[in-house]
Amino acid sequence: MSIAGKRPKLIATDLDGTIVVHGEGYDNSQIRQRTVDAFKKAHDLGIHIYFVTGRPPRWMSEIRDAFGFGNSICANGAMLYDFVNDEVLEEWGIPIENQKEIARVLREHIPNISFAIEYGDEFHHELAYVPRWDIGVDMQPIAKIEERMVRPAFKMLARCSDYDMTSDEMLEIAQREVGHLATITHSNPTESLLEISAIGVSKGETLAKIAERHGLTADDCVSFGDNPNDFSMLAWAGRSWAMGDGHRDGIKYAKFVAEPHHTDSVARIIEELIELPA
Repeated sequence: MSIAGKRPKLIATDLDGTIVVHGEGYDNSQIRQRTVDAFKKAHDLGIHIYFVTGRPPRWMSEIRDAFGFGNSICANGAMLYDFVNDEVLEEWGIPIENQKEIARVLREHIPNISFAIEYGDEFHHELAYVPRWDIGVDMQPIAKIEERMVRPAFKMLARCSDYDMTSDEMLEIAQREVGHLATITHSNPTESLLEISAIGVSKGETLAKIAERHGLTADDCVSFGDNPNDFSMLAWAGRSWAMGDGHRDGIKYAKFVAEPHHTDSVARIIEELIELPA
């Protein structure tokens, strides 16, 4: 497919499952050289590069080491983070009272649910919540997460501890029951895991805010992503690509579908985009 239009002024991309390829576990993740080269060429042309991710800042050193340029929106839109200089520039957190109400209501509607919260450089989780990627850096686990709800959190995490429900099934319940209190999404259909942000905070909302500061509109921007936490920015950007091996609903939000992420598909699309007239 030939890409039409003008060269974008801003490129926003998800990381995991979009430009970061995972083997057996996150320890074997990789960013292919063709991807780095494509983004560098775009950056050298003056295109704004934003890595828009559900990751917290502590997981961004891999991106800094691979690229060494660009900006990042972390925690599904809750944080503008300068990963080159390791500095949080802005943050939008979930109020304490909302955290408590979300936990109370979801305990009533999702059996065996357990919680974690993140704020500052801290990660706290309940005894029943088994972290998959933060082993060794999480704080001392506690019986109930309410004990650690002492400040606005940039993210809450909710896991169905027995994996009896899919992330999509959990998401449907959570949006119905506490969607008025928070923005709820997920980034992995098989993890039985929800990611919860402050109401009105999403990748798309924050990306739109940042683009406006650059004097840009959605038509100036392109985005790439693979899972429900990307859908808001896929829907917002004038040109957007859902990964062909991503969530089945991606095409409902994106304008186009890319080849599976491990085929250098984002790099190949960027190579075409930067050849368009400015």
